Formats: sequence, C-alpha cells, structure tokens
Amino acid sequence: MHPPESAPRPWKRHVAPLLLLSALWSTASSVTRYSVPEEMETGTVVANLATDLNLDVRSFVERKVKLDHVHNKKYLDINKASGDLFVVEKIDREYLCPTKTSSSCFLKMDVILENPLRIFNVELEILDRNDNAPQFRREAMHLDISESASPGERFSITNAVDMDVGENSIKTYYLSRSEHFAIDLQSGSDGTIYVGLLLKKALDREQRAVHGLVLTAVDGGDPPRSGTASIIVQVLDTNDNSPQFDRQVYSVDLIENASLGTLVMRLNVTDLDEGSNAELLFSYTLYTSEKTQEVFSLDSSTGEIRVKGVIDYEEIKSFEMYVEAKDQGTQPLSSTCKVLVFVTDLNDNHPEITVKSLKSSVEESAEIGTVIAVISVSDRDSGDNGKVELVIHNEHSLPFVLNKSSDDYFTLLVSKPLDREMVSSYEITFKVKDRGSPFLSDNETIKLEILDVNDNAPQFPQSIYTIHLKENNEPGTMLSSLSAYDPDLNENQYLVYFIMEKVIANTSMSMLFSINPENGNLYALKTFDFEREKEFLFHIEARDSGVPPLSSNVTVHVVILDQNDNTPLIVSPWRAQGTVIEQVIPRSTDKGSLITKVIALDTDSFENSRITYQFLQTTDATLFTLNQYNGEVRTARMFSYRDPRHQRLVIAAKDNGEPPLSATVTIKITTVEQAITPFAETTEVPLHYDLFTDLNLYLLIGLSSVSFLLLITILVIIVLKCQKPKPAKALHSNRNSIASQRNSTIADSTLISSDAYWYSMFLAETRKGNVVVRQPLPYGAGYFVSSIPRSTAVTETSESRASTLQVCMRSGQTRTLTLLLVKP
Repeated sequence: MHPPESAPRPWKRHVAPLLLLSALWSTASSVTRYSVPEEMETGTVVANLATDLNLDVRSFVERKVKLDHVHNKKYLDINKASGDLFVVEKIDREYLCPTKTSSSCFLKMDVILENPLRIFNVELEILDRNDNAPQFRREAMHLDISESASPGERFSITNAVDMDVGENSIKTYYLSRSEHFAIDLQSGSDGTIYVGLLLKKALDREQRAVHGLVLTAVDGGDPPRSGTASIIVQVLDTNDNSPQFDRQVYSVDLIENASLGTLVMRLNVTDLDEGSNAELLFSYTLYTSEKTQEVFSLDSSTGEIRVKGVIDYEEIKSFEMYVEAKDQGTQPLSSTCKVLVFVTDLNDNHPEITVKSLKSSVEESAEIGTVIAVISVSDRDSGDNGKVELVIHNEHSLPFVLNKSSDDYFTLLVSKPLDREMVSSYEITFKVKDRGSPFLSDNETIKLEILDVNDNAPQFPQSIYTIHLKENNEPGTMLSSLSAYDPDLNENQYLVYFIMEKVIANTSMSMLFSINPENGNLYALKTFDFEREKEFLFHIEARDSGVPPLSSNVTVHVVILDQNDNTPLIVSPWRAQGTVIEQVIPRSTDKGSLITKVIALDTDSFENSRITYQFLQTTDATLFTLNQYNGEVRTARMFSYRDPRHQRLVIAAKDNGEPPLSATVTIKITTVEQAITPFAETTEVPLHYDLFTDLNLYLLIGLSSVSFLLLITILVIIVLKCQKPKPAKALHSNRNSIASQRNSTIADSTLISSDAYWYSMFLAETRKGNVVVRQPLPYGAGYFVSSIPRSTAVTETSESRASTLQVCMRSGQTRTLTLLLVKP
C-alpha cells in the first residue's frame, strides 16, 4: 500500500477543481458523428472507435474506457478488445424523438478514457425506418348528412397520423367504392395532407338510411404501410312524404250500450319519413257532427276511436266520421279518410250484484258454516233477459260456498278449514248473467282478510348445525346465525333464543357460548385450544311470543380446528440455546456417508405437524445433501484438498402449516486427516445444577447400590452379546472401538434404532418434565440419547467431544446418565 499523502493546503483545495475543469474542456473539444438506422439488432457494430479516434485499442483496457450516456437507457457499448462501438439495445427513433418538428434525431454520448483523462464527444444520428403504419385517432367516424344536401358539398373528417418522418410519413388516402361519396385531398404549408369527404350524388333516406365507407391512409415507405378507419354516414330525414291511410273508407259494427272506452277501431296510417316528419296527429274534420264527437273519442296520437258516450240503438242506428292525419314536419303534409259505425241491437240491461252484509276479516280458526256475506242480485229486464244466475269465480279452489236463502238472496259460507300461512287473503269474485241472447253478465269482487292465530311452532332450516371454529379465537367471535322461521304474524312470530343448559366438566354451556336472544347470533365467550378441547355438542331453543307460546330446538355441534400455533422443536442434535453443534469427521469420508440426522417434533396435528428439512446456509452446496423428509445429512461427494477444513451448515425444520413455522440448528463440521476419536461427532454438554438438596446418607448409599447393580447387568449383557457366533452385520473398526471403550456404561436393552422407540421415549420423558437429547454416532452407527430435568442449566464445554449429560451434585461429584442407541 502507498503511504498516505499529506493533506493539501487550503489554497490548493480551490485551485484543483479549476485545473480539472480546464483539462476536461481541452480533452472534449471535437465531436464525432455516426449514422445508424433505428431498430438495428443487438450486437450490430456501428463503428470502430479505436480507428476513428486514432487510439490504440490496447489502451482501452488499461485506461478504463467507458461510455457515458446522456439518456437514461444504455443503447450502445464499447468492445474493449476490438474498439468497436456496438448496439446493446434496440433503438426506437420515435421513442427518443417523439416530436416531428425536425427530421433529424441524435443520440449524444461521451467516450471517457482515464490516465490521462480524455473525453470524446460522439453523436449518433438515428435514421428513420418505416416501422410505423398510419393510424387514425378513431376507428370509426360518424357523420350526419341531410338527404337535402347538395352534390359537391364537403364534410370534414379526422386525418390519420404517422410517427415516421420524411418519405415514411403519410402520402395519400383512398376511399372505398361509393356512388354517393368521394374524398378531397388538400396539402398544408408544412406538407401535411388533409382529407375531406365530398358528396357526389344526392341522398335519399327512404332508399338507404346509412352508408358505410372505409378510408385508407398510405405512407411513402418501401414497402408502404397503411391504416384504415370506417366512416358511418347517417342520412338525416326531410319531410318529403305525406301520410297514407290503408283505406279511404272504413266500416265497423258496434253493439248498443257498449261500455265507455270500448275500442271501435284503430286507424292504420304510414309515413315513410322519420322523426318529427313521421309523427302524426289525428283530428276530426269539420264534416263530423258534434253529436258524433260526443259519443266517440279520437286519440290524437294513436288514431284509436273509442266509445265515450251512451249508444242506444233506438235513438241512432249509425254514425259517420271524417278523420284527418297530419305529420309534424316544418311544412306539414296531411290526408283524410271516412269512418262508418253501424249500431247492433242487443239485450242492453245488465244484471246487478249488491253486497248487503260483509265481514272484512275472519280468524283462520273460524268454523265451517260461518257466514261471511249476504248478496242480492237483480236485472231490470223481463222474461228470460231478467232471469239471472249467481256463481263464484273458481269456486272449486276456494274454501267458500254460496247458499241460496231466497229467490234473490244468497249467503257466503266457510266450507273448508282456513290457513292464513297458506293464503293470507282472498279476492272473491261473484259472477251474474241473464238468460238473454246473447246473455249479459256482471261481476263483483270482495276482499277477505284472514287473521292469524298462533298455530305454528318456530322451525329451524336444519336439524343440526356443524360449526367449525379455529383455535385461538378471540373471545366474542361470532360463530353462526341460527335463525328460525315462524310463519305466524306479529307477536306470534316474535322469537326469543336460549341455550339449553348443559354441564360438561363442571362448566355450563352458557359460560362457553352466548346467543343473542333477538336474532340468534351465536358467539364464543372464551378462547379455545385444540390441544385441550376438540368439540362441543349442545342445543338451542327458539320460542315465539304467542299465547300459549310454541317452541322448538336445534342441535349445535361446534368443532375446534387446529391452527399452526406450535413451532417445531429440534430435539436432535440437541444443543443449548444459541449454541453451535460441533462435529469432527475424517476427510476420507466416502460419498453418501451419514454425517448427522436432524429430528424435530411438533405438537400440532395433521399437516401442521408434518415437518420437512432444508438447508438455509451451507459453506459448499455441492458437498452435502439433506433428506427433506427424515433430516439425514450425507456427503454428496468425497472431500478434496480444495475444500475448507471447516464447514458450516444451517438447517431449518419447517412444518406444513399456514403460515409455516420453523426452527433452525447450526452444525459446524471440522474435517481432520487422522482417524477421529470415539464419539467425536457428538458435543459434550455439561449441565451443572444442584440436584440433591438436603439428601441423607441413606439416599447416597441406595443410589450407589443401584448404580453398581446396573453396571453388573450391563457387563453381563455385553458378554452375552459378544458370544453370538454370527452377528447380523460387522461393525466398522471405528464402531468397534467405540463399543469397547464404552462397554461399561451401555446396556443391550438400549440397542434399538427405531424412531418409534425414540419418539416414545421422548414423550415419556417430557411428561416427567425432562429434556431428551439424541446425538448421532459416527457413520450412522446409531444415536447417543440423554435425559435431564428441564430446570437444569445447560452450558457447552468445547474441550469435551463425547456427548454426555453431566449432573453436578452438591458434594462436587459428577454423575453422567448416558443411553446409546445403535442401528442394527
């Protein structure tokens, strides 16, 4: 490194920027210009800067040549090996120079070389290519032209635009073939071509109301490009057609005493024009008598002739009307017709119905035979024309019947049980007719309201409600709305909801859940834990406010759903909080050898407890593999002399919950050239705590006796194990050395490799309040398992390599509880 220079004097600090500015100005005094078409492919060479700037290409790398762009995008770059200036991104001339005020478009940049500093100004002229087709601002142009427009009249339309310039801009327009229209082209002072629509032939809206044209704009490029727009010409109407009746004389027959408003006829008139030119007004002419106008009305807008007075055949037998139809054009046109009405003599006295007595309402519990109304009938005619018959319209579908009490009187009775929930009201229509030819008839309708009684109990839409509730809910969470339905009215349908008391584990349902008595909304009063409570079954009652009240109940089944609220716990390899697992392996380890196995447990259920493993950090990603399902870490290849001696692995155990939770463990692997000592992979974790407090001598003697008997038992089992003539599988030399050095503390009853046994032991010890730790033995020979109380303080001792749990007693003695699980 160069020694630091002394700080400059204050006056030098002001002179240095001036000298640098002067140097830069002197090095950038010339401008080099190039021309290139737009849209050139990436990699296209524009020029050789080394040749054009008279520079040695070898100095490009030494002097750190670079290209300083004026624009934000980097369109060009320099090949430092050859000195070529080449395209790195397609150049769009229309993007760089959006305005068409000038046909020239330049891209300015500086070529900068250091040591010594030189700056060359480079301008790249972007030449236009015909890459843009003419476009109209609107795809469809609408024009309204009157059919009275004169040929030769010109109409303005929207021009097309082209982003290109020069010869590539718009040169001409074409119009689709039309006998009525042509285009008129005019050039502006700046060369812009303006287009207009020219009318060649007069229009007739009645022959063709809409003309569809296609306008095409073509530029001068090679090959040329074009764009199209549609022109829709709507021909406006003029009043050049008079109204026309389909007949000049109309004849119609009409019975006497026709009811007011009876339609006599509708005049049919057509007008080929449209709009106000086809809007017609009808009126009587002066040739129509006043008497006729008093009997018949004429609708001025529709041409309907209706009866508005009394028509008596004995008074007048025919009527004659003259009607004019006139349009609403500026200069209205009109036509007239004649209407003859002939009156037909008929039985002209209608029978009459009179309701003498009527109940407007009746309870739905009314008995059969209850009198609803008394009706009388009459007819002013005589003979058969005065004899009448009274019936109920649709009598077979009504719970009522007519009973004749005298010649002209009838009583209306209840004939079937009433049910307001099915029919809340009835419209009863009485029909009467005489025996004339043709007969005359009349009808009368009465309305009867059915009053409600409390005869329906509340009904829930389903017999059982199954409600799924995620654990860890907020107290007061709404679970569901258990609304019942009561078809009665008023107080008979006003419902009140209750939770039917039920005690589970000395807890009442009303302490766990609450229901709104007015609307049936069910709420949870506490936070539930799936690991403690999984479901509840109780009943909800709905009761109306009738007298007497009616009620019904429904079963509610609340199912607590598991949430991913427990983080996975890494139990193997075990380490104290925040510590790193250290493991030593030989550099001659074969490919596929088991280095360690990570085991994590999750107290959640189902998918929330399914754990997968993955690397978060690795010193060398090619050296180790991790089984995502069982957590086994194996070598992916053999170690080479290039591999670092220390490898650091960070492994995450993640459950399958939503969102997933995870825990991590850090393993430091050290490779050595010589053979490792037994249990080198495990980490000794001495635990110092005061286990024995105020223990007497008898407890110490008993503990010593048990330890001695355990040692004798282990020795006997090892001897029997060694006497087996054909072991299932020979252990590696390292494994034999491990067994020989530890045979005084290992019992055959612990030689189990099943993960199920490990998990059972973990659950048993954790229920006792202990912590269970499992460490792998070298080369996958088995596991080293230890159990300690949770309250014990855990520390890490880097000097010890054997994974043990040491219990420091008050007397200063150290006791190690060790359990070895060996894979068969």
